[in-house]
Amino acid sequence: MKYSFLVLLFLSTNLIAQEDSLIHFKLLFVGDVMQHKPQIKAAEIIPNKSYDYESCFKYVSPIIKKANLAVGNLEVTLPGKPPYQGYPQFRSPDDLAKGLRYSGFDMMVTSNNHSNDAGKTGVINTIETLKNYGFYQTGTFKNQEERDLFYPLIVHKDNFQLGFLNYTYGTNGLKTKYPTIVNYIDTAIIKKDLALTNLINPDFTIVIMHWGKEYKLIESQEQRDLTAWLFKNGADLVIGAHPHVVQPIKVHENEKTLTDNLVVYSMGNFISNQTKLNTDGGIMVEIDLTKDTASNQTWLSRHAYIPVWRYIQKDKKGKRHYFAVPVSAFENGNEKLLKMRTADRTAMKAFAKKTREHLGKYDGVERVVDLSEVIEN
Repeated sequence: MKYSFLVLLFLSTNLIAQEDSLIHFKLLFVGDVMQHKPQIKAAEIIPNKSYDYESCFKYVSPIIKKANLAVGNLEVTLPGKPPYQGYPQFRSPDDLAKGLRYSGFDMMVTSNNHSNDAGKTGVINTIETLKNYGFYQTGTFKNQEERDLFYPLIVHKDNFQLGFLNYTYGTNGLKTKYPTIVNYIDTAIIKKDLALTNLINPDFTIVIMHWGKEYKLIESQEQRDLTAWLFKNGADLVIGAHPHVVQPIKVHENEKTLTDNLVVYSMGNFISNQTKLNTDGGIMVEIDLTKDTASNQTWLSRHAYIPVWRYIQKDKKGKRHYFAVPVSAFENGNEKLLKMRTADRTAMKAFAKKTREHLGKYDGVERVVDLSEVIEN
């Protein structure tokens, strides 16, 4: 009897010790942050001088701020001076960075097909503006020396060490002007970058890819092949952007490590003025990491998506206001709090239904957001 008591005491103490050695980290990713001309006009306070973007993200900001690290794909340039414009060569006010930072974002990746829209000045000023607002930033660089010093991007936060890499398929035919650098999808270069990351040995390695075919709901074979290759060469998580629509979330069996990895092929649009089918929204993706400090092992313990719809509200004067809206918080009658017109309610519900059905065919798991999470009483 005494022996049994000692065994139970040992097992209980051991379980407590194991649990005490576990620490957790929440990553959050969103899709394309875009600024078309109507959005710039809507944010304008003083023409060519002052812009308000904080209100655009007020309904998602509480969710963003709960993450240990929130990451966005900045698919515009910040040239630092007017003229500001939308498609086809995006040039946005620096106040956009201010609004994103205030809303809770910690990192912006900048390697995408619009990286060179404002030339060398745009690449440099985008980097400097983001860093001046306190963002982690990667994917584009002012020169080779900066890339050599700060790539891969290693983030040390809350007892976790995370590695980030970012690449794009191209830059719409606009050449990268010396000495700036835009990371392109080149497997020879990526293999070297991943090898260096593996030597640093972060707790988790995240590769963010700007890839795929625009407006296609299913990922291409090229995306699948490249995903398998990335995992084989050391990536733990692959996050995708560019198609402007939501593509599948899939668990990927890693043949090399015999563990499961996760790929999010495309998160769609976080905020934009696009009107093509399926482009009026996207998803936020939450990734929970767990680390055993005793064994120094880290794994992905939970993943979930949150549908986000782009809501355009017109005031009495006809001025537009753009909002990123977490759908589940404003369903079942709660949409009246946003003063939505019938057409808007119908569009939001249609987007949510299609997104849920689409991701439900694969490995997507939705996290339902309660209204109390995003609106104070």
